[in-house]
Amino acid sequence: MTMVDIRDARKVYDGGFEALRGVDLQIREGEILALLGPNGAGKTTLISAICGITQPTSGTIAVGGHDVVTDYRAARKLIGLVPQEINLEPFEKVATTVAFSRGLFGLPRNDALIEQILRKLSLWDKRDSKVMALSGGMKRRVLIAKALSHEPRVLFLDEPTAGVDVELRRDMWEIVEELRRDGVTIILTTHYIEEAEAIADRVGVINNGQILLVEEKASLMARMGKKHLTVELDAPITEIPANLPEFNLTLGEDGKSLIYAYDTAAERTGIARLMAALSEGGLVVRDVSTAQNSLEDIFVGLVTDQQKQESAA
Repeated sequence: MTMVDIRDARKVYDGGFEALRGVDLQIREGEILALLGPNGAGKTTLISAICGITQPTSGTIAVGGHDVVTDYRAARKLIGLVPQEINLEPFEKVATTVAFSRGLFGLPRNDALIEQILRKLSLWDKRDSKVMALSGGMKRRVLIAKALSHEPRVLFLDEPTAGVDVELRRDMWEIVEELRRDGVTIILTTHYIEEAEAIADRVGVINNGQILLVEEKASLMARMGKKHLTVELDAPITEIPANLPEFNLTLGEDGKSLIYAYDTAAERTGIARLMAALSEGGLVVRDVSTAQNSLEDIFVGLVTDQQKQESAA
């Protein structure tokens, strides 16, 4: 089932800046989607449009079948949002702040649920503390608790671990895993690509207000990821031998290694031919090792390709 359905969403601000340029995106119920993109790519604008913080200029967005413009209340009730900015009432107590958020959605008081959320986020001991007395990391925990207080079916985490401590990051991913098991849909924007690589089911890449790609993480890595074979030589060389041009090798800075990129999906990798050519060229191989392209390599490549295409247009 599609939980978030975005069709040709556009957002044009006064002055003509187009923050979203025809975004089409369908997010499944119960999945974790990592939305990656550089600063200014349109990630926060897209989340704001889904959550009703800003209205799309054109196109449609629906959450759980409810249009975010024409059926705003029903759509917003399904959504929990953890924003980048910490914007809390400084003189209010932690427990009251979280419980109040639940009341905003017209839900009945549930002290047991609020206690459960606060305990999960290591906030129970701070329940009677004023928000202004908390550290930055603890305030971030309060934001997460507020987002969970009305039991949302879609949770947006907008750069949630930026500048937070390792303990909070660990606690957050444990909660995310638990929510996923309960069927909650989670959309994560992050600069920490290793987090997306670790927990996401699918990865979306956005840049200049356009979705460049949305794909299952595993198939994306298999389809676009390349492996690099590093050949360590017994003695340094100053240039790549003349009999090796077909392999498009890169010479390591120390002159004692050659790097060969190959496609894991190809019928033949060419490694056997390379090793034979190295021997024919009189090079003695000391060791070999391989490394898979990371999600970050793929992400950077997609963004760079788009920038080249738009520059050429």
